[in-house]
Amino acid sequence: MASKKQAGFGKYIWAFWLVFASGILAVVVFFFAISQGFFGELPTFEDLENPKSSLASEVISSDGVVFGKYYIQNRSFTKYEELSPYLIEALVATEDARFEKHSGIDVRGLMRAIVFMGQKGGASTVTQQLALNLFSGQRASSKPERIMQKLKEWVISIRLEQRYTKPEILAMYLNTVDFGYNSFGIKSAARTYFNKDVKNLNIQESAVLVGVLKGITLYSPVRNPERSLNRRNTVIGQMVKYGYLDEAAGDSVKALPIALNLRPQSHSAGLATYFREYLRMEMNQWIENNRKPDGSKYNLYKDGLKIYTTLDSRMQEHAEEAMRVHMKALQETFFAHWKGRDPWGSQTDILKMGMKRSDRYRSLRSEGYSDEEIEAVFNTPVDTRLFSWNGWIDTLISPMDSIKYAKRFLHTGFMAMEPQTGHVKAWVGGIDIDFSQYDHVNLSAKRQAGSTFKPLVYTLAIDNGFDPCARIPNQPVTFEQFQNWTPKNYDGKNGGSLTMFQGLAASINNIVAYLMKQVGPEAVIELSRNMGITSHMDPFPSLCLGSFDMSVYEMVGAYATYANKGVWTQPVYLTRIEDKNGNVLAEFYPETREALSEETAYAMVKLLQGVVDKGTARRLRTRYSLTNEIGGKTGTTQNNSDGWFIGITPELAAGAWVGADDRAVRFRTTALGGGANSALPIWGEFFKRVYADQRLGLKPGAFEAPAQMSIAINCD
Repeated sequence: MASKKQAGFGKYIWAFWLVFASGILAVVVFFFAISQGFFGELPTFEDLENPKSSLASEVISSDGVVFGKYYIQNRSFTKYEELSPYLIEALVATEDARFEKHSGIDVRGLMRAIVFMGQKGGASTVTQQLALNLFSGQRASSKPERIMQKLKEWVISIRLEQRYTKPEILAMYLNTVDFGYNSFGIKSAARTYFNKDVKNLNIQESAVLVGVLKGITLYSPVRNPERSLNRRNTVIGQMVKYGYLDEAAGDSVKALPIALNLRPQSHSAGLATYFREYLRMEMNQWIENNRKPDGSKYNLYKDGLKIYTTLDSRMQEHAEEAMRVHMKALQETFFAHWKGRDPWGSQTDILKMGMKRSDRYRSLRSEGYSDEEIEAVFNTPVDTRLFSWNGWIDTLISPMDSIKYAKRFLHTGFMAMEPQTGHVKAWVGGIDIDFSQYDHVNLSAKRQAGSTFKPLVYTLAIDNGFDPCARIPNQPVTFEQFQNWTPKNYDGKNGGSLTMFQGLAASINNIVAYLMKQVGPEAVIELSRNMGITSHMDPFPSLCLGSFDMSVYEMVGAYATYANKGVWTQPVYLTRIEDKNGNVLAEFYPETREALSEETAYAMVKLLQGVVDKGTARRLRTRYSLTNEIGGKTGTTQNNSDGWFIGITPELAAGAWVGADDRAVRFRTTALGGGANSALPIWGEFFKRVYADQRLGLKPGAFEAPAQMSIAINCD
C-alpha cells in the first residue's frame, strides 16, 4: 500500500519537474525567438557597435568654442572622460544604484518591483533605459505591447553589456536622453541650463539635470522651478544614501537655490547667426559634391559633423556688441531726424514692393485673392511682433503699418580678418536675424562702394610711377570720351593744388578724377581683380567715385592686401571638416597672389594712415582714443544712402557698411549719414574692445616698411 502511495507521489514529483523544466525551456526558447527577431526586428551586431542617433553638426571657433549647431535634435556626443564625476554619481544613485553589479537586468530590483507593485522603485536599469532610447523608441501604449517591448529591452540590454564597458554605457545613456528645452544629450543640456561644459558641472547642477530625467516638463527648472528644486534635493538625498556625499555636505548643497545661466539653443540664437546661416548654405553645397565612403550623402543635421571655422568667439562677441551699441544709438538719431515724416517721402512704391515681397502676399495670391482683397487684408490690424532695440514688441497693427515700421530701420554688415592668413575672425551680417534675414557681409550682398574705392585708383597711379608727394591741381576734370562727364567735389569748392596724401585724406573728388584720367578705368578694373574684387564693373571713369556695387567681404579682402605687403589673401572662414569620429573629411586653404609691389603697398598704407590722422576718419583718434597705427577710408554714397569705413592695422583688416534696405531711406545730411558717422563707430568700438581684451593678447603693432623704399612718402 505504502509503495503504491510512494509511486503515486513520485509521479507528482516527476510531473512537477517536467512542468518546471518545460517552463524553463519555454522561457529559453521564447527569449531565443525574441533574440532571433521572430517577434520583431532587433539591432544587429553592427547596430550595437554603431548605435544610431541623430547628432547635431557643430560649428567650432578657432579658439575651440562651439558657437552654433545644425540639428533636428540638438544633440552632441560626449565621452565618459568629459563627464563631471558628480553627474555620474547622481545618475547611478538615483536611477540604478546596483549598476556596477548587474549585467543589464537587475534581478533584485525586478523582484522588488513585482512584490511591491512598483511602489518602492522601478526595475529598469540604466542599460535598459539606454536600450529603449537607442532601439525601441517611445514606450508602447498598450500593456501587451509594453510587455513585449520590455522583453526585447532585456535582450538588448544583455547585448549592450556584452559589447560595452560600464562607463561607455553611462556616457551613451547621457548622450541619448532628452533634457527638455530643446536639449538632447548631456552636452547640450549643460550648455543650455548652465552655459557650462559637462566636465565643469557641480553637485547641485548635476542633481538638477538628473532630476529632469524623471519628467522633462514636470521637473523643468525653467517651467517648474519649485518642483525642480524638490526633485534636485531628492537626487542629492540619494547621493547621501549611497555614500557619494556625507550628510553634512548633502544638507549644505540642498540649502542652495538653483542658479541657472540659461542659454536657450536655437538656430537663430547665439553668436554669429548670419554667418552660421551662410555657412549652412555652403555646407549644403559641400555635401552635394562630397560623399561618404559607402557612397551615401552626409546629413548636416544628423551626422554630427565637426565644422572648424576661423572665427574667434571672443572677437565675434566684441563685434556684435560694438554693432549693438552703435546701431541702437544711430537708430534713435534716425527716428528723431525723421520724426513726423516718412523717410521715403513720396516714393510709395517702396511700400508696395515690400508688400509684394512678403510671405503673406504670396500666400494670398496663391489662394486666388484679388488685388483689392489683398489690400484690404494688409490694412486690417492683426497681432504682430515688432523688433525694437529695447526688446520685441507684441502689438495690434496692420501688415502695411508693420512694413512702414520695418522700412525705417538701418542695417549693417561688419567683417574682420587677418591680412596674413586670410582668416575671417568676426562676421556680423545684420542687426537681428529674426528681424531681417539678409546677410550684408557675404559676396552676394552688394551696395554702392562710394569713396572707399578711391584708394584702388591711387594704388594704380603709384604703381605706375606717380609721385604721392607731387601736387595735383584741385580743379574739375572732364572726361570728353564719356559725354564730358565732370565730377564735382562734395563741397563744390575748387582751387590750389594737393598732394595725393592730402587728396585722399580729405576725399577730394577732383584729385581721384585726375588720377583716373591718367590710368584709365580698364587698368583700374584689372588691378581690382588682382585684389580680389569680383563684382561687375563697367569700364567708366565714374568707377573712381565707387559708382558700382560691391560686398563688405570683397572690400575688406582688398584692403587687407595693403597690410600684407601687397599679397592678396582670399578671406576664408573654414579650416576643416571632420566626421563625428574625428576623421578629417576636408581641409581648406586660402588662395593667394601678389597683387602689388611691397613698396606700393607700404606707400598706400601711409596714405591711408593720413586719412585717420588728418582726414575724414580722425574720430578714431578723438572719440575712440585709438593711438596705434591705423589706415583706413570712409565712404559715403549719393544722397547718404550708404555709409562705409574700411580700416587696417598690422594685425587685422576690418570693414563696416550701414544703410537701409531701400536706398531712398537715408539721412538728409552727410554729417549724420556719412561713413564717418554711420559706419566708422562700429569699427572704432570693435577695436577698442579687442585691444582691451587681455584674453586675445592682441597688441598694437607697426606696419613694417620694405627694406628699400624708392617711393616718396614724406611730403612735409
